[in-house]
Amino acid sequence: MADKDKPLLIKRYASRRLYNTETSDYVTLEDIAGFIREGREVQIVDLKSGDDLTRQYLLQIVAEHESKGESVLPINVLTDLVRSYTTQATSVVPQFLAASFEMFRDSQSKWVEKMGSVNPMTKMPGFEAMQAQQEAFLKAMTGGIASGTSAPEPEPEGEDLDAIKKELADLQAKLNKLNK
Repeated sequence: MADKDKPLLIKRYASRRLYNTETSDYVTLEDIAGFIREGREVQIVDLKSGDDLTRQYLLQIVAEHESKGESVLPINVLTDLVRSYTTQATSVVPQFLAASFEMFRDSQSKWVEKMGSVNPMTKMPGFEAMQAQQEAFLKAMTGGIASGTSAPEPEPEGEDLDAIKKELADLQAKLNKLNK
């Protein structure tokens, strides 16, 4: 089982192939971007020298997304970044950017919390189970595409399927009571 608190260690071989040490397979830049989107920290090191290459590869991921038309950074921000490398403000810019993104993450999580408290459905008994059932249903119907995976989930065992059916029936009964 992978330790989600530790950064995912990716080793770069001399052939420039990237190797995921947790799953023992080769990965692409897009795979690494996916790990990061899922909330994982990554560390990319050169196998031979042990040099940390994380920054270099993260910049490459950003550059590839920008070149595909998935622009996130406006031209003036990119210009200011380049300019910051040529001025004495170099030490201030990274701290400013880090603080800005930290504030952004905090405000995002607060917004999600507020939306959860405003939604009356979240207070309904069994809401989390119903939400999990909906996610499982969508995943089954789309073959995992909706959740970002490409392989369908294995079919539940008989006992699991019976438990899911019972939970679904209980939730349906609760919904019927609420609708009356």
